[in-house]
Amino acid sequence: MSPRLELRALCRVVVDNDFSGDPDGLLALAHHLLAPSNRVVLVTSSFLNRTLPGPHPTAADGAAVATELVEVVGGPVPLVLAGHDHAFDPADTDLSPAAAAIVEEARRDDPLPLYLVCGGPLTNVAAALRAAPDVAGRLTLLWIGGSLREGVFEYNRDTDPAAAEFVLGLPELAVHQFPLETYRRCAYSIAELEHDVGGAGRLGQWLWTHFTNPPDWVVLGGVWPQGDSPPLLVTALTDESSTYTETPAADGRGLRRVYTDLDFRLLMGDLLARLRLHERDRLPS
Repeated sequence: MSPRLELRALCRVVVDNDFSGDPDGLLALAHHLLAPSNRVVLVTSSFLNRTLPGPHPTAADGAAVATELVEVVGGPVPLVLAGHDHAFDPADTDLSPAAAAIVEEARRDDPLPLYLVCGGPLTNVAAALRAAPDVAGRLTLLWIGGSLREGVFEYNRDTDPAAAEFVLGLPELAVHQFPLETYRRCAYSIAELEHDVGGAGRLGQWLWTHFTNPPDWVVLGGVWPQGDSPPLLVTALTDESSTYTETPAADGRGLRRVYTDLDFRLLMGDLLARLRLHERDRLPS
């Protein structure tokens, strides 16, 4: 076996997503877990949009499949918790296990910066920040959601618009946003997905299997965007080859960054290499 460069963790990551929906969230979670330069300390699951056709798995269902993935990957095991199965209500003081754990992690003293990566509705994030507004300055939110154009439906924002309005309205919160127009650039053909991911060992096959039974509302036409992966350019790789607009931090205001283009080749190249290395490492010596 060839020698391996040792990479050190540069940040802590909480991964929040609706894991029982579009399986691109599972692909992104696997990548986070495989990348040694970010340390996944918590995984939280959110609810699905009830207006879409077909059955509606719960946040607990999402936590269960995320737990299965964590076990398939192996290695350090982060806590996996579910949020509520309803949209954010600012008057609701009942804190879900997911939101409570986000607060606890944000308050924990650690030399590594904390990134809260959200690839779904901001429900759990909003509940955590409503309960503990003091932690807004202790983390950076990386959100897949919203849109550059007005009047366009965007699933993550519009599944829980009250949560998005509350979270993005907190001036002290640092936010890196990957809007619809940007994350749709992560176009990956289904043939490539089957060949590249499904053919990359046992973990790759596990991931591909979850793409073969898509939710009823997914309409397949040869392409399946891997839109939940872009935050890895910040947490595990580099965003130097991506582009963004930025509003710098000021007194009482966190940095706001909106990505307008990204290095998808770097994202998928790293993921596929890590899947193959994961399989190689599991082979008997």
